[in-house]
Amino acid sequence: MTRTIQGIGLSVKRLQMRHHRALEVALRPLGVTLVQWDALRHLDENPGASLHDLALLTFQSDQSFGTLAGRMIQRGLIERVPGPGRAVRHRLTEKGTALRHDGAAIVDGVLRQSFAPLAPAQLAEFDELLTRVLGESGDVAGGAGL
Repeated sequence: MTRTIQGIGLSVKRLQMRHHRALEVALRPLGVTLVQWDALRHLDENPGASLHDLALLTFQSDQSFGTLAGRMIQRGLIERVPGPGRAVRHRLTEKGTALRHDGAAIVDGVLRQSFAPLAPAQLAEFDELLTRVLGESGDVAGGAGL
C-alpha cells in the first residue's frame, strides 16, 4: 500500500464532497437542494417509510428531517398521509415526483462525468470494493449525502 489508511479515507471524503458541491450547483436551476432531492428520492424508493427511517436514509436527525419535510410540504413536493395507528407517513406529490425524476437525470450526468476516468470494468470493480467495505447493511447510520 503506497498511502496511509487515513489518506485513503480522506480521498473517499474528498470524492463525496466533490459530488456534493457539483450536485448542489447542478440541481440549483430546478430550485431544489441536494438534501431536498435526496429526500424525494428516498421517499420514492421507500413508500410508507417512517420519518425516523427517512432521517436515517438521508443522514439527518429525526428533528432535522421533520423540519425538512415541513418545508417540502409547504412547497407542495410531499404530503402527509395517515399511517398505522398514530403514525404519520409522507409521500410524493405529482410536483415532487416530477422534480425527483428531473433531478435524477442531472444526478446521473454529474456522477457519470465524475467517474468518466474509469473504464466500465474499473467502475464495476470500484462498486464491488465499496460494497464489500460497507458490508451487507450498506451502513446508512453515518455520513453525509451523495
